[in-house]
Amino acid sequence: MSSKSSRGKKRKVRESRRVVDKFTLKTWYKILTPKMFGGEEIAETPSAEPEYVIGRTLNTTLMELTGDYKKMHVKITFKVSKVKGDNAYSEFHGHEYTRDYLRSMIRRRRTRIDGIFNVITKDGAKIRASVIALTPFRCKTSHERAIRKIMDESITKRAARTPYEPFVKDLVAGKIATAIYKKARKIHPIQNVDVWKSRVINLPTITLPVKAPPAAPKPAEAKPEAESKPKAEEKPAEAAKS
Repeated sequence: MSSKSSRGKKRKVRESRRVVDKFTLKTWYKILTPKMFGGEEIAETPSAEPEYVIGRTLNTTLMELTGDYKKMHVKITFKVSKVKGDNAYSEFHGHEYTRDYLRSMIRRRRTRIDGIFNVITKDGAKIRASVIALTPFRCKTSHERAIRKIMDESITKRAARTPYEPFVKDLVAGKIATAIYKKARKIHPIQNVDVWKSRVINLPTITLPVKAPPAAPKPAEAKPEAESKPKAEEKPAEAAKS
């Protein structure tokens, strides 16, 4: 056998052994936020199969979603729930404040009051929320218990009468923390209250009936004009008597 033919066979064997780069065979999927956060594309992820994308999580900040620089410390986690075409649709999975921001909140000679509550929304979603309240100076243990009770009652009752999506919006935007603050300060001076962490345990399980929009009032029907009675024919004037 000639040396040229042997070299050619060896070259073919080496080429057949080359590993194909699997990354080039993957498809890129666009990750979209839930509708309550705008439903916009925030990232892309590669995958060989669409089912492998389901369950993946993505972290971003509320500042990137809203453009509000005051919310750069709020981290939002989304979890992909379904894939359609090259779009990966996600659900809200939870939020959390950054550690640096939490450290900046805590000072000496203050009382830190923490509470972790599992709440159920009106449509059956289960959410675990962590609330923190800080006082400008130390308070009594009885005040701590009373404030923690207010936290529990406020967030539980709010969840029971609010569907999942509006509740999540109020939770992340700080409206629920503001409601707790207004009630708690009546017991003891409060520096600030925050729902600094949340996690979705179960998504909604109840489909709430959609209220039909009120029917538009029917336009008033124009009344038919009264038919004018024909005027009596005028009799011709009698000829003047000669």
